[in-house]
Amino acid sequence: MDHKTFANISRIIERDSKSTTYKLALLRGTIDIINENSPFIKTYDGRAHIPLGLLIEKWLLYYYPIVESETIIPQINGSTDIAFGKNLKALTDAYKGNGGLSAFYTNLIGSKFQIAEQLFLITLTQQIAQTITKMPMRYIGKSVTGQEYGLYEYQPTKGKKASITFDINYLIDNFGSFSIPIEYFDAFRVLGSFIGGQDAILFKWAEFSVQASGKNLSIPQVLGEVLKSPITEREVSASKAFYKSLLESRTTVYCVWSGKKLTRYDIDHIIPFTVWKNNDLWNLLPVHPSLNNQKRDKIPSINLIENQQSLIKDYWSMLDHAKPNRFQTELRVALSGDSKDPNWQEHAISQLKNSCNYLINTRGFDEWMPAV
Repeated sequence: MDHKTFANISRIIERDSKSTTYKLALLRGTIDIINENSPFIKTYDGRAHIPLGLLIEKWLLYYYPIVESETIIPQINGSTDIAFGKNLKALTDAYKGNGGLSAFYTNLIGSKFQIAEQLFLITLTQQIAQTITKMPMRYIGKSVTGQEYGLYEYQPTKGKKASITFDINYLIDNFGSFSIPIEYFDAFRVLGSFIGGQDAILFKWAEFSVQASGKNLSIPQVLGEVLKSPITEREVSASKAFYKSLLESRTTVYCVWSGKKLTRYDIDHIIPFTVWKNNDLWNLLPVHPSLNNQKRDKIPSINLIENQQSLIKDYWSMLDHAKPNRFQTELRVALSGDSKDPNWQEHAISQLKNSCNYLINTRGFDEWMPAV
């Protein structure tokens, strides 16, 4: 277990596909099984092997309340449905008013399903198994290894038991196993609860507040408040409007990333707002709309900043002249610190490159260079 493993885990969380919650559910389920110290985990040939059925059980329990909820909770970009959503919804409807998730779980552990229910659940869990093995397992880790199934490997069971009794034992015995490299297993075992969230500081904070309120509050309510940013969309819009008003006085405006003259432009955050809730003036620069759309939540490469530093400095000088107090205060907090270097621009550019390098190589965010 080394720094590279943790850096790769961060890279996977940040970089790998974000079009669905499947990746997150796969990581969460793996971590939960490992943290529960399941006796079914076997380690050999440099990998940790786990029954896929344990993961299927986790997915049933994760997605059941989401599908059951009267509030629409999207799990796929552009859609609210998941691959096995129709059948899972039929399951939640069947238990609505009959004990819900708790009753279903009791039946799962106690083998209390009728024959028709068992046949239905076999179909549902086969759909979940297909989803797990053909989607997130296939692609997760590709940002690190460059290949499919680069982190997770799936081994189908060689022979299925004849018994039709559907319960947790059926899941364990009939869906084969998956494996991950032993170094990832060790990392999840040591720090998995922090990665997964159950022991994360924000979760503990919310949990404490719920208990202190006599359970008059819910964890989602508290998290909604705790995660509030002091910077609102209105303030972001105001800063961009101020920036554009300054640019109107210039004869020519150049795209900071391409260097080309602009007839229309967007105001881009150098370090994306989704990555770092920073609306400082130094972090705002004019860019062609197509490049802004291309960059999105990616981090500009070190070479890009180096190549375009003259334009960056030029815009910084303009902002420093227009709003010296705000600009220098924001710059000091984020980039210059207590540096006494009279050439503050050089020092700030150097620190900007350091910050981007950290976000790319330690935190795992995508590096960006404009497409030629």
